[in-house]
Amino acid sequence: MKQLHSSPLDLTVPSVVLGLMRIPELDDEQIRTLVKTAIDAGVTMFDHADVYGGDHLCERRFGDAVTFSPAEREQVIIQSKVGIRDGYFDFSTEHILEAVDGSLRALRTDHLDVLLLHRPDALVEPDEVAAAFDRLESSGKVKAFGVSNHTPYQVELLKRSVHQPLAFNQVQLSITHANLIAAGVASNMAALDQSIDRDNGILDYARLNDIVLQAWSPYQAGFFTGPFIGDREHYAELNDVLDELAAKYDVTPTGIATSWITRHPAGMQVILGTTKPERVQQAAAGSDVVLTKPEWYRLFTAAGHTVP
Repeated sequence: MKQLHSSPLDLTVPSVVLGLMRIPELDDEQIRTLVKTAIDAGVTMFDHADVYGGDHLCERRFGDAVTFSPAEREQVIIQSKVGIRDGYFDFSTEHILEAVDGSLRALRTDHLDVLLLHRPDALVEPDEVAAAFDRLESSGKVKAFGVSNHTPYQVELLKRSVHQPLAFNQVQLSITHANLIAAGVASNMAALDQSIDRDNGILDYARLNDIVLQAWSPYQAGFFTGPFIGDREHYAELNDVLDELAAKYDVTPTGIATSWITRHPAGMQVILGTTKPERVQQAAAGSDVVLTKPEWYRLFTAAGHTVP
């Protein structure tokens, strides 16, 4: 398993993370099998959110099914996200603190290794976020902090008040949903829609500020529009290249789709949303594949992006 180093935190994290958004469909034994398979494959970081399943349900299912000894708990990284409420976003001090306490109870742990602000709150008061983070850090309830789906200037606004490094930003990224990469490739090409920067320079900002980008929906064609792997009706050329490279590197197409992200020098993490242990193993194997530049760009163009 490829490992990444977060410079601001002096923390080593795996390049593949297991997301637990879909575990309510599993029974306790299936959850334990999924988690054990992940750990055995080197996927030792687990991604939650208080809203997954509704009212901490996924966190509670995880906490009920999986028991870590103190030594085992030190070897895993548990991350959760807060801020999404029913019809609005809320980064108030009170809500952040209440949500974290709810996550800790549900997960049956005394601390989160990483806490992310889930989606940008248009009414955010950075001082309130800072007050919550300071209390969570001083109490030992949270070790590290970050954001999700935030633009560079939204991060900069938070940094005016927040004292802790914002070391992670979770964003949607896959071979087919890759505007944060593709826009830069087509920069200054006015005739190409691809040149429009819809992400405000998230990628370069992350690299300049030692922020680890976490790619969610890494196998989805777009915003919850279904996976591109195996979709020959819409992505025949891409699947041909995925199959070819999978055979070359003795992994699966899922592994190659993973390696396309982990190959990037920004040092990104891939957030899995699967409930199938074999898919976790496939992704973990793919993280060790180092695609050549021509192979990486072949996948890029086969997905429909332009290299001017």
